[in-house]
Amino acid sequence: MKFVDIKSEVIEKHKKEFDEYYDFLMTENSKYNLTGITEKEDVFIKHFEDSLAGAEFLPQCASVLDVGSGAGFPGIPLAIVRRDLSVFLLDGNGKKCRFLSSCVEMLNLSGVKVVCGRAEEAASEDFHRERYDAVLSRAVAPLPSLLELCLPFVKIGGVFLSYKGKCVREEIEASSSALTLLGGKIAGVHPYVLDGGFGERSLVVIEKISPTPSKYPRGRGLERKKPL
Repeated sequence: MKFVDIKSEVIEKHKKEFDEYYDFLMTENSKYNLTGITEKEDVFIKHFEDSLAGAEFLPQCASVLDVGSGAGFPGIPLAIVRRDLSVFLLDGNGKKCRFLSSCVEMLNLSGVKVVCGRAEEAASEDFHRERYDAVLSRAVAPLPSLLELCLPFVKIGGVFLSYKGKCVREEIEASSSALTLLGGKIAGVHPYVLDGGFGERSLVVIEKISPTPSKYPRGRGLERKKPL
């Protein structure tokens, strides 16, 4: 088990961009209901710093998909500090996609694209299926459901990074069947502590070791209603 060390100086180095991101997020929040966290310190730690936990697990020049991006976490903070990445932000909510597009343009993130669509549909498209070096998901669903939604996007040899809370043992134990069926294996569970006493978190790293059968994801909400 490797402990993730999030460097606060990384955010400080890119403070101008993160300040602009925060200001824009707060300006647009009333229109799009993006986050219930609004105090600046809280946003910087609970959203921005938390998002950066995955940075060290992304290969140089990786193609990255953020599933259920919402307000852009973790994809946009990672894109700010890792300009080498090609980042795709996937969300099924049209309003949030408009926010994401405006935010990407405002921050001049030329390596970031917004994809508006549902994960279970996009995963069946040739352009997206088993195309990405890394897929990310934060605060979207329990791990068994996430595996069915996200592993189909990951190329063999790539990784799926699932941002979770301190206690993930039960979710991992419930995921054994999904991992076997979908071609993944747990490569590591990495704890980290947020600054300011905001608690412990875990990053679950899943390696893609074999192709995901074409019938997955099943769609029609079955990923969440009846996890594998």
